[in-house]
Amino acid sequence: MTNPATVTNKLGTERIGKLIWDYSLPAIVGTVVMSLYNIIDRIFIGQGVGPLAISGLALTFPFMILLMAFGMLIGAGSAARISITLGEGNRDKAEKILANAFTLTIIISGTAVILSYIFMSDVLRLFGGTEKTIHYAEDFMRVIIPGGVFSALSFGFNNIMRASGYPRKAMYVMIICAILNTILDPIFIFWFHWGIQGTAFATDISYIVGTIWVLSHFTKKNSNLRFYRKYFRLEKDIVLSIISIGMSPFSMQLATSLVIVVINSTLIHYGGDLAIGAFGIINSVNTLVIMFIIGLNQGTQPIVGYNFGAKMYDRMFRTLKYAVITATCLTTIGFSIGTFMPTIIASFFTRDVELQAIASKALRISVIMFPIIGSQIVITNFFQSIGKAKISILLSLTRQFLFLIPCLLILPPIFGLTGAWSAMPVSDGLSAIIATSTILYFIPRFKHKATIQDINAKIKSKNRKLSNQYGSGLIPNK
Repeated sequence: MTNPATVTNKLGTERIGKLIWDYSLPAIVGTVVMSLYNIIDRIFIGQGVGPLAISGLALTFPFMILLMAFGMLIGAGSAARISITLGEGNRDKAEKILANAFTLTIIISGTAVILSYIFMSDVLRLFGGTEKTIHYAEDFMRVIIPGGVFSALSFGFNNIMRASGYPRKAMYVMIICAILNTILDPIFIFWFHWGIQGTAFATDISYIVGTIWVLSHFTKKNSNLRFYRKYFRLEKDIVLSIISIGMSPFSMQLATSLVIVVINSTLIHYGGDLAIGAFGIINSVNTLVIMFIIGLNQGTQPIVGYNFGAKMYDRMFRTLKYAVITATCLTTIGFSIGTFMPTIIASFFTRDVELQAIASKALRISVIMFPIIGSQIVITNFFQSIGKAKISILLSLTRQFLFLIPCLLILPPIFGLTGAWSAMPVSDGLSAIIATSTILYFIPRFKHKATIQDINAKIKSKNRKLSNQYGSGLIPNK
């Protein structure tokens, strides 16, 4: 049986390249597989229900992102805080964070689900729903919203499982849920003839299975962290520490949800219902590429957080360097595929020629800045991982909110539908510049702190040697 202590200790001792491979590869596989089954959902809907059904599903994106945001608020925040706490060697506090995270997730996601169900129809019309598309969105949301609590639990505690030293097990959970969803999709859509609701049922079932698996992990005796009844009562300091870090990914998701509302409104005005369907296609493809980076971030987060807590800044920055290089390579591959194969990709989702043409052009434009956006996402996650929540939130909002919305207001009136698609890469480029400038500002300050710590460590080491040499007497002045 593996000693739980050794699971986290290697975060401060093992070679960085191997650590990133061990932690990030399972996370990348898991997140990409999860993204793939969302893409498969849309392919089945596009091919089995029709092009307007894709547009209807695209209307639900802000809702789905908002529900996911509450899971990320607690899941990502507690995972980062647990990594830092384990780096400090405080296991009891880490288990308090674990239990508090469960209670918070139930309360917050449950409230979000209830409010979403009450205001569903009104909000979908606000999101750009028309008479041709809104009934598809309503059919989907009636089923998917009640599963929001399981979505939040499955996602959040999968992050915590990875952060506490079990990256491969976290990957297996996501893969099994994705495979289950992919199997159930065609059964529910084509065999049971449930249409777009079949996709929602398949998704809910996969989240329930994932929730049962990840929660059961923290009840086992050989788990690095375990649930204890005495810790489920919320503690103010722990709740605030979780939310302070979780606000960064939450803000990013919330901003993304609001931005998609603006995008849908803009696309309806300049391109109609099929333009929203095209956005559904390109958003699926681009999200798949971004999920590689999200998986990379999930893998590096415990490494960065642990070494920050242990004050091993050199290892922390080497992890960042590896992550930036890897992310840039991955997003460059995404850029190449989107630039040279857009029509082929669009044809997977729909046989409608008009929708294919709109989606192909949109995809080619949207990936222009992909080679540099990977570093922006990694740097944002870096600040989240070391507890610098305000900086992480700011960097998150630059890409998803501060730059994109002005671009959506300025470019479409000048360039029409092309301007709407162009707003995305313009905001990506500007946000990458801000992120790079920010990290370059902070690196010298961390290195200065590390240098002072090295000097102090050498002084203490020299004093210990002299003390051992001369015993308890006075150490001679040299």
